[in-house]
Amino acid sequence: MLTRRDALKTLGAAGVASIGGLRLQAQEDRDAVLAAIAEVVLPAEADRKAAVAAFAEWIDSYKEGADTDHGYGNTRIRATGPSPAHNYPAQIAALDSAARAKGAAGFIAAPLADRRTIVEQAIADAKIDRLPPRPTGGHVATDLMGHYFNSAAADDLCYRAQIARDACRGLAGSENPPAPLTPGPRTTDHGSRTPNLQPPTSNLRP
Repeated sequence: MLTRRDALKTLGAAGVASIGGLRLQAQEDRDAVLAAIAEVVLPAEADRKAAVAAFAEWIDSYKEGADTDHGYGNTRIRATGPSPAHNYPAQIAALDSAARAKGAAGFIAAPLADRRTIVEQAIADAKIDRLPPRPTGGHVATDLMGHYFNSAAADDLCYRAQIARDACRGLAGSENPPAPLTPGPRTTDHGSRTPNLQPPTSNLRP
């Protein structure tokens, strides 16, 4: 019988860019792993479901070897590297293993407090102390955090206003401040204590 760990290792070796590492199961399984991580690392007031969906879409849409636009004053065209998701299967397998060591059936089934401890230890073991502006493969948890905290949705939540940073609203009504952010449904875990990581210096928020 093919176990979850075996599937993760097999797909990781094959270079399958799947966040959950399980093409053999439904997409809901992949999203469930990310949702379990999101409950630990994203604010309780954030739309975690939307954040996970956006992160999954970014990874699924990643094109290896694609030409990127050159920076200002630099004419050299660079190609994108390997997908960060190549590292995720082994990282998720490690989360599962740590959860089983605590008596849970797996990471998803572990209590919130245990999942928080497991993720914090995983980040410490990976020696990550700064959120990446875009996924790097350093760890799936910090990649999810970096992707969300650098998003327009995080800006809106930070300022409690419908800023819509990436939308072109035109000049009509531009003299008015953004409308207040409509409160979304609260989660029941009383918030998340995110690991003590620093965001990129170029993306510091007040």
